[in-house]
Amino acid sequence: MTTHLTPEIGQELVAVARHGLEVYVRDGKYYYPDLDRLPTAVNELGCSFVTLTSNGRLRGCIGNTQNRWPLAEDVARHAGAASRDPRFAPVKPAELSDIRLEVTILTPARPLTFTDYEDLLQKLRPGTDGVILSWRERRAVLLPQVWDRIPKPEQFLAVLARKAGIPERELTAVPPTVGVLTFQVQHFAEPGYQEPGN
Repeated sequence: MTTHLTPEIGQELVAVARHGLEVYVRDGKYYYPDLDRLPTAVNELGCSFVTLTSNGRLRGCIGNTQNRWPLAEDVARHAGAASRDPRFAPVKPAELSDIRLEVTILTPARPLTFTDYEDLLQKLRPGTDGVILSWRERRAVLLPQVWDRIPKPEQFLAVLARKAGIPERELTAVPPTVGVLTFQVQHFAEPGYQEPGN
């Protein structure tokens, strides 16, 4: 994300995501939005996550942290892919009216320098930073919205480590063995969307 998106542009991305979700669920194909009809800001390369909920429960969440496609296309692709999140059964057409979605747009991820575990805990900014945790070939990401459910940095990191399959002892290793990247987001949701777990 190279520019701050207005609420109006954010809602256009939400509409793209909704259409992408419906096309994928009904036809099994990715939707490619007409970029010429959309604001210039969403034609630039960008990365996103799309989160699906049903009655306030997580129903799928897919995204990436690297710029690969124009932002609007990235959103459309992830909306379709989120309907087939491997943690859940594929979304069926009959479910579409109950699903609400949120589009999260990420800034570029930047390395966070820290000397030890305590320093890392102090440098994380709950509610502001999304975090990518890596160790060897293992990696996991949590969006900043997750701080609403897991407000303590030590718990947040422990959940990330479990998600990635990283032994929790590596979080406190000296010198540090884990890598940490942070990013910030803008997020836009459909009316009625509830953050899962809240």
